[in-house]
Amino acid sequence: MYNLLISAGTMVAAFLLLKFAAGLSWWISLVIALLLFMGLFYLISRIVMKKVMAIMETATKDLQAQRVEKGIRELQSALPYGKWQIYVTGQVNAQIGMVYYMKRDFTAAFPYLEKAFFKNWVAMGMLAVSYMKRNKKEKMKETFDKAVQGSPKEALLWNLYAYCLGEINEPNRAKEILEKGLKKVPGDEKTQQNLELLREGKKMKMKGFGEMWLQFHLESIGTIQKQQMAAMGGMKRRIVRR
Repeated sequence: MYNLLISAGTMVAAFLLLKFAAGLSWWISLVIALLLFMGLFYLISRIVMKKVMAIMETATKDLQAQRVEKGIRELQSALPYGKWQIYVTGQVNAQIGMVYYMKRDFTAAFPYLEKAFFKNWVAMGMLAVSYMKRNKKEKMKETFDKAVQGSPKEALLWNLYAYCLGEINEPNRAKEILEKGLKKVPGDEKTQQNLELLREGKKMKMKGFGEMWLQFHLESIGTIQKQQMAAMGGMKRRIVRR
């Protein structure tokens, strides 16, 4: 990472100059060098992230306007900044992978999701589902385990993990996951309801999570269309009542 190398190199050079050229004591030289390191690291980080955020904003506008390929190209243009700032590469890859996944181009999404930042729980969830669909059960579980460690307060993530375990015929493990999830998100009604359904030997209900659930494409297209039509119908009834 260029930022770290430049900042560290400047710190070492400053320490040597202050200690041996200026004749300052080692601890004063070290304090000044450390302050210089932190200041330079912060400054470079701000500059790099400002450029990355500008790219992200432009890409978001393109994606919202349905200019998907243009938006993806914009996101890809931010990847070189990963050499300068930690986590940028993972965050950008996560965004690109999510865009491809949501447009059902799962083949194109997969390599980007594999390199996604582990704290982007949506991208990690999509990656885990991709592993499940490729019949890589252990990789699916490893990915979910990593995701819930990074984002333990996301109720949908715990439920998604349990749902996928049910899909690969591991209902007991699914119950264990929801029990763990309730310890992280105590009192969550949807998680509690799904745990009770599993204990009764019934299928989990995920519709309550709405659009966030649908983006993982685990429902059939027909089911998704029915839910969207029902939602639109509800909106029309509310408008008429007003």
